[in-house]
Amino acid sequence: MTAEEIARLPYRQNVGVMLVNAQNRVFVAQRIDNPGPALQMPQGGIDKGEDPRTAALRELEEETGVSPALVTVEAETAGWIAYDLPVDLLPRLWGGKFRGQEQKWFLLRFHGSDDQIDIATEHPEFSEWHWVPLDEVVERIVPFKRAVYEQVVDEFRPYLA
Repeated sequence: MTAEEIARLPYRQNVGVMLVNAQNRVFVAQRIDNPGPALQMPQGGIDKGEDPRTAALRELEEETGVSPALVTVEAETAGWIAYDLPVDLLPRLWGGKFRGQEQKWFLLRFHGSDDQIDIATEHPEFSEWHWVPLDEVVERIVPFKRAVYEQVVDEFRPYLA
């Protein structure tokens, strides 16, 4: 694809979840489909007719086993945050129909215990997970998503002071 063709592709709408525990540590997990370090927070597409908040709660449960009853929505990003995929990933993801994603992020407070997190879901996306300090989130994330994560961390930091 040429740069002009890529620029004409739309963004895929998506939601992201910053799940934090009582100590304000952030849930990050290793993607199962990437042999290298590819940590991320839970995220996923928005189904037709679904609002972003509902999608975030659904995606969280699908990826981590954490039910909506175990979290409180504390905040959401003011707007949508977009990122472009690396050119080598474009043809492999979403049939090459999207240049990247635009995401609405939600800060969710986890009220459960670690044993209520189960990444061995019906369609697992993660191989392992960790609670990390907020200031370590960006440096641990796959490089092409770091700018998004910087914005998310900056926007949610006041809620975690």
